[in-house]
Amino acid sequence: MAVRSEFSIEGAYKYDSRSVGSWISSHVRRYPRFLLSFYVFFLGAWVCYAGSQVLIGRAADEILDPSRPNGLLIVAAAILAVMVGDAMFSLIGLLSAETLAARFEADARQELYESLLGKSKQFHDRQRAGDIMARATDDTSALASMIVPGGLLATETVLGIVVPLFFIGITRVELLLVPSCFVVLYIITARRYLRRLDPVITAQREQYGKLNAGLEETISGIEVVKASAREPFEREKYRRNARLFRDFFVQQGYIEARYLPLLLYGVTVGLSFMHAMWLYTQGAITLGQVVTVVGLVNVLRFPTFISIFAFSVIQAGTASARRILRIINADTSMDENSVGLSAPMRGEITFESVGFSYSQEDKETRRQGDKEIAGSADTARPDSLSPGLPVSLSASTVLNNLSFHIPAGKTVAIVGQTGSGKSALTQLVNRTYDVEAGRVLIDGVDVREWSLDALRSQIGKIEQDIFLFSRSVGENIAFGAPSATQAEIESAAQAAQAHDFIMGFPEGYATVVGERGTTLSGGQRQRIALARAFLSNPRILILDDSTSAIDSATEDQIQQAIRKAQEGRTVLMITHRLSQIRWADLILVLDAGRLAAAGTHEELLRSSPHYRCVFARYDELELPPLEEIDTVTGASR
Repeated sequence: MAVRSEFSIEGAYKYDSRSVGSWISSHVRRYPRFLLSFYVFFLGAWVCYAGSQVLIGRAADEILDPSRPNGLLIVAAAILAVMVGDAMFSLIGLLSAETLAARFEADARQELYESLLGKSKQFHDRQRAGDIMARATDDTSALASMIVPGGLLATETVLGIVVPLFFIGITRVELLLVPSCFVVLYIITARRYLRRLDPVITAQREQYGKLNAGLEETISGIEVVKASAREPFEREKYRRNARLFRDFFVQQGYIEARYLPLLLYGVTVGLSFMHAMWLYTQGAITLGQVVTVVGLVNVLRFPTFISIFAFSVIQAGTASARRILRIINADTSMDENSVGLSAPMRGEITFESVGFSYSQEDKETRRQGDKEIAGSADTARPDSLSPGLPVSLSASTVLNNLSFHIPAGKTVAIVGQTGSGKSALTQLVNRTYDVEAGRVLIDGVDVREWSLDALRSQIGKIEQDIFLFSRSVGENIAFGAPSATQAEIESAAQAAQAHDFIMGFPEGYATVVGERGTTLSGGQRQRIALARAFLSNPRILILDDSTSAIDSATEDQIQQAIRKAQEGRTVLMITHRLSQIRWADLILVLDAGRLAAAGTHEELLRSSPHYRCVFARYDELELPPLEEIDTVTGASR
């Protein structure tokens, strides 16, 4: 099943994700040697163990009726040999199983991580980070437990029943009557047990994801929690989630306590002994054969008992696999388009009757659903939306019928009231989102026809909310250009006016910043982000209010750096700072998702009421008289 992705690895191993069963099987089959040795050696171990019971019966006959002077010693030596063989086979089989389980867990975790990298921004907007973390950690660990001890115990359950029955059959066919009836009843009761257990285990895994998501949300927002004195509320919320998680384990315990095969086994032992003694009294079997049969029936106790744990662990692993596969199979609204246009970008930008609404993602979420494939894997199928359809205005419409043209190398300021669609406009340029209507063109080519990697690698963006990784300062600056030299990193930092404060750190560029850069001030984070953008040398640079946390003195220095950086590239600035807007080649004024006006600073002050409202708060700015001029041309001025 092909799933669209924004990121892929050439030559990566392909797993069968059509269903949970086929996905697990494809992971396990990747290592056939470990899988084969696991089954072969455990089969050998059970043959040795069950064979020892036959030899014990032979020893009883040897005691009652010696066949030779050292016959009992020979039988004892044979028992020792097969028990040593049992131990050796079990050891090798267990090593194979553990290796298989560890590789399965690592591969599944890597596959999930790569899948998350390939998902679109829309997909991640709908997820809770804590639940994703639970799938990447606890659920993948459950997959390993499904192999060892789950799969191991399940294999021992099957072999521990089949092998003893085989030896009972070759001892005396009639003695298979009671054990065969037990096996039939065991299968029936085990199936009913699994049907009752599955929904509880599935709910248990889902509740763990909710518990983890709530915890992550509280920890991430701990500053707000403490500032609002909401610790008691958060404590009670977590307690409710934890109690519900516990309740699912209690339900599991109730189901496991009513595991009928253990009762059936007790009846089977008694009936098998009675049947064997009846045949002995009829002279059909020897006393040694009675001992053999009773010993072989006793072997059935272990697989019957451990199956209760095997089924629980396997069910938990299956539920976890279903949760992981739901993420892997979730289709994204974009594809990397590896065969698309890959060419140097000039930076010319054109919007043609563009419409965009976040309701697109709401519809996708509603229709995506959790559609089980063959009762197991979930597939997400987002709507296929035509770019030419008109967009009706609604509460969630962000941009409507937006048209303008920006020549390459120009600096454009985007202004407007909060919620007017400024950030959404820039997010359409690098295909963070796709348009619902119209087209966005770069260098005359629809952005959807560009290779996604070629498109985004030539567009740099600095958000208002700067994100820094928990790495060194130098690594954060070189994030978009990992092959950059130290000299290039320092040059970019100097251009962003960041070099001086970086050198003030004890370890300079090797200083590790905290998670999300929390150990730095807002201004320091923004200057590091600017350095990161300068170093990647994009053809289009997007600044989303990126100097909001910089003091006036530093702003003047950064203005010089930005003006130098704009040479030869297109710059889109979302800002309300008059000092930045004045030197823009073109200003776009947005109002409620529409282009209200476009022009230079002086033109818009005379002609645009919306633009004048933006600067009404500047007392030092004397506004000229308003003129009746239509400034919305749909093209640059």
